Amino acid sequence: MGQDRVHELEQAYRKRRKGFLAWAERATRNFVDAEDLVQDAFASALGSAESLSGVDDLEAWLFASVRNKARDRWRRKETRRQAGEVYVPLETLTEIAESAGLDPEELALSSELLDALEDAIEELPPEQRAVIEAQTLDGQTFKEMAEASGVSQDTLAARKRYAVKKLAAALDEWLDI
Repeated sequence: MGQDRVHELEQAYRKRRKGFLAWAERATRNFVDAEDLVQDAFASALGSAESLSGVDDLEAWLFASVRNKARDRWRRKETRRQAGEVYVPLETLTEIAESAGLDPEELALSSELLDALEDAIEELPPEQRAVIEAQTLDGQTFKEMAEASGVSQDTLAARKRYAVKKLAAALDEWLDI
C-alpha cells in the first residue's frame, strides 16, 4: 500500500506541478521561493504517504498543502516584508466593515479575520480582484486604472462596489461561524 500511495503522489505531483508552481509564484511573487514551496509540500506529502490512505483526491490534497505552506511563509515577518506585504488601507477596511453592518471602531481585526479576508479576496472574480489589488497594493486611482486598462472609471467603480459587497458578505459569514 505504501509504495502504491507514493507512486500515486508522484503521478499527481507530475500532473499538477506546473499549476502548483504558477499559483505559488503568484502567492510568493518570486519563482525561486515558489519552487521551494512546491517542493517542500511534495516532500512533506511523501513523508506522510502512509497516513494519506483515506485521501481520495491527492491533487486537491497536494494543492491544499502548497497553499498551507504559502500561508506559513507569508506569516513570517521577513517573507511578508520581502513580498511587499499586502496593506489594506483603513479606508478600505472601514468600507468593507460598514458594508457588512459592523462598527469599524469596534471591530478587532484578528489574524484569523485577516486570513478570512485574504481568502475572500482570492475568491473574487479576476476583474473585481484586480481593482481591489490595484487600489490596496499599488494605491492606484480609478483614473490611473482606467488609463492603464482602457476600462471606464464607472465600470471600475462598479467592480469595486461588487467586490466590497462580496467581501462584506464573506466577512459577515465569517463572523457568524
